[in-house]
Amino acid sequence: MGKIALLTDSACDIDDETIRKYNIRVLPFKIIYKDREYTDKVDITPEEIYDNLKYEIPKSSLPAMEDIEEAYKKLGEESYTHVIAVVISSGLSGTYNAVKLISEQFTEIKTYVYDTKSTSVCEGIILKKCGELIEGGKSFDEIVEYIPLIKKKLHFNFVFGTLEYAKKGGRIGKISATIGELLDIKPIVGFDEEYGQCFTYAKVRGRNKSLNKLLEIGREMGKVKNCDAYLVHGNSKEDAMKIYDLLKKIPGIINVYLIGQISAIVGVYSGPGTIGICYVEN
Repeated sequence: MGKIALLTDSACDIDDETIRKYNIRVLPFKIIYKDREYTDKVDITPEEIYDNLKYEIPKSSLPAMEDIEEAYKKLGEESYTHVIAVVISSGLSGTYNAVKLISEQFTEIKTYVYDTKSTSVCEGIILKKCGELIEGGKSFDEIVEYIPLIKKKLHFNFVFGTLEYAKKGGRIGKISATIGELLDIKPIVGFDEEYGQCFTYAKVRGRNKSLNKLLEIGREMGKVKNCDAYLVHGNSKEDAMKIYDLLKKIPGIINVYLIGQISAIVGVYSGPGTIGICYVEN
């Protein structure tokens, strides 16, 4: 049946226990400052990046081709015959194309690269489900067929603490962001299914109302079917803990997971104060 490896990039957000349990290989992004460069989650943490944002907003680049190649060499040495790669949206990064390109050079390893059309905890949840399927004895082809069905059950939305960083990073229109800041508009953001780019799911005014809107999405889902909730934040642990406690009280939400900090590569553009919740249909 073969030996299946799981591969992702450092935009992926999931707990360390899951990473270790399923031996998930993580390809790091590069975080680039004017006078130095870091390897995401290797020699710089999300906390350090958030703390430095007030001084400098770094640039980022996709995982190095040599890092992807080295990962494949190691997988070959460890007798892996198949790879399932779950990566950040191709609408946000060139990682999908880079992994496909390198994987084609290793013909002895059969690879499936899945474009999540999303990022952060969506990558992590899909990988967690894939790990469970591998552990349950499912074949490579069975898991590949099942991944799009997993994705359909994920509903990920988030709200920025401020639009400043998304505006500077070019992730939303500068004019709309400026007006939004002046009016204290807090857009609820999601990812479109076609291009995997950010879009405005809803608009509310003020921080409290925006967080309540994220919870309201869960209440509406809970009325229809049971689901789990995965919570991430950008240097906003106090708000995250409050949301965590409220999520546990919503009928229909069975399990609540506080994953922690949003990955550094996402945090560069989302900025501090970001709260994201992914509701997963059971």
